[in-house]
Amino acid sequence: MSASLKIVFIGVIGLAFQMVAIPAHAGMEVFKDGTAIKGYGQIAKVESQLSIPKDMVFKVAFDMSKAAKPGEVNRNLNTLARFINMHVAAGVKAENIQLAMVVHGASVADLAKDSFYQGQLPQELATQQLINANKGLVEQLVNYGVKIYICGQSAAYYGLDNASLLPGVEMALSAMTAHAVLARQDYSSNPF
Repeated sequence: MSASLKIVFIGVIGLAFQMVAIPAHAGMEVFKDGTAIKGYGQIAKVESQLSIPKDMVFKVAFDMSKAAKPGEVNRNLNTLARFINMHVAAGVKAENIQLAMVVHGASVADLAKDSFYQGQLPQELATQQLINANKGLVEQLVNYGVKIYICGQSAAYYGLDNASLLPGVEMALSAMTAHAVLARQDYSSNPF
C-alpha cells in the first residue's frame, strides 16, 4: 500500500470513529407548542418516571435579572410559559399552577410599555423604534394568573414608574421583599 493510500485509509477510519462518537440529538424539532400559553414555552413529550400527585399544587417563584436582547422575548419569561404548558400537558389542573416572577436589574425594561422600553435601548438601536417583544407573552401570563413583581429599587434606578409598567405587572418595594412575601405565601423558589 502506498504512503498516500495509507494516509487516506487512516483518515477514513478516523472519520468513522469520530462519527460513532458523536451522539445523535433530536434537537428542537421534538418541541411543540403547548395548549395553555399559545406561541411560547414550547415543550417536549417526556415519559417521566417521577409521578405528579393528583392534588399537587405548584406555587413557584422565579427570578429574572437579565434583560433580553433588544427586540427579543426574555427567555426567563418564556420559562414561565414552558412550566405552565408542560404541566398542563401532564394533566395538572390550571388552578393548581400558581407562578410568580420577581424582576430586578436591567430586566425591568422587559416589563415596560414601549415608550420606556425604547428609551432603554443602546444608542445604535434607538432610532429603530423597536417594540417590547415581551408584551404578548406577558399579557397571556397575566391572564393565566401569573403574578409579576418589579423590584421598586431597580425601577427607581432605571427611572421606571408604575404608569410605564405593562398591564398586570405590579411594583414591589424590592425584589428581596417580593421573594420574602412569596415565601411566606408558600411559594418555593425555582433554582434556575
